[in-house]
Amino acid sequence: MSETASPSGRRKDDHLRLAHDQQTAPSRRNDFDDVQILHHALEGLDADQVRLDVPLLDRTWSAPVYINGMTGGTDRTARVNRALAIAARETGIAMASGSVGIALDDPSTAPGFRVIREENPDGFVMANLGIGRSADHALRAVDLLQADALQIHLNAVQETVMPEGTRDFSRWPRALEAVVAASPVPVLVKEVGFGLSRRTLTRLHEMGVQLADVSGVGGTDFARIENARRPGEDYSFLAGHGQSAVCCLLDAPTPAPQLLASGGVRTPLDVIKALALGARATGVAGAFLKPAYDGDAEHATAVIRGWLSQLTELMALFGAETPAALSGTDLLLRGRVREYCELTGLDAAGYARRDRPDAEPVTDPRTPTAPPSRPRTRT
Repeated sequence: MSETASPSGRRKDDHLRLAHDQQTAPSRRNDFDDVQILHHALEGLDADQVRLDVPLLDRTWSAPVYINGMTGGTDRTARVNRALAIAARETGIAMASGSVGIALDDPSTAPGFRVIREENPDGFVMANLGIGRSADHALRAVDLLQADALQIHLNAVQETVMPEGTRDFSRWPRALEAVVAASPVPVLVKEVGFGLSRRTLTRLHEMGVQLADVSGVGGTDFARIENARRPGEDYSFLAGHGQSAVCCLLDAPTPAPQLLASGGVRTPLDVIKALALGARATGVAGAFLKPAYDGDAEHATAVIRGWLSQLTELMALFGAETPAALSGTDLLLRGRVREYCELTGLDAAGYARRDRPDAEPVTDPRTPTAPPSRPRTRT
């Protein structure tokens, strides 16, 4: 791959470097810190009883955590993809590529993405592509990685700040509908760190999207990344824009696509909280980029194995035999998350009493069949 000197290649390497810089900076507080699991001292299980596997669509993932889309398209980023692919193979978790659009435009960059499937021939692999691409591009993206699913990312905020970004978002809904109709594999729609609102999730469901990653604010901030690439850095006011994964999960409609969550997932405890809020699985990018940044597959594998071990132990602690069982976990919602609930008409207090046999479930009157694990008082 010789395109590293091209504008697209330099942008990919810039993204990788700036994302890594954010991960090595002191840890920032985010909305996962405003979610507290209510401790019940006699509710624990034998860790040997715990199962991490989770059904998604017509498949079963071995764990409710996956490597989210990050990078690809240059020599530098290919080393990261190789390390992550080996780690995914060795731990059995799913993995998404970074956006393969650069490889569709310049086939010489494709090896930096194909290495994912070459190193992980039997794993669950998702090809990532930006919204606005044609149905033909979607088919080529799936073919490039022999992908099991297609991850379409929405990134209007990033494009706004990106010096070379698009400013025409009007074609996106129609383009997405065409991709969903044409794709031979399930389509997963995700944000890139600014959140999927209730209204957006409803539209995605109406389009036939089967999976949605709410990908909220609190993790890698692409507004900051793109602003750092601008000479004047004049979009600093958009840093932190959007909704967190926590708030997106709380406000998700019923019906909706099956929900995944990412954005600010720093520890296995954050994974547990996302699952307790209704996510089927949780994507991790920044925390797994750190050990893979220098192409160290062994280190990346060890980190992910550590996460899976701790997830098992935490589920035993909280009395959840399966990831789905965490949806009944009692939660205390504080700070900004509680304020979000109050301003949007959600019943924050209801999440603290989900396991009480005498509690009346609070449901959204617009969705009367909503389960008690998603309490609301919205009118």
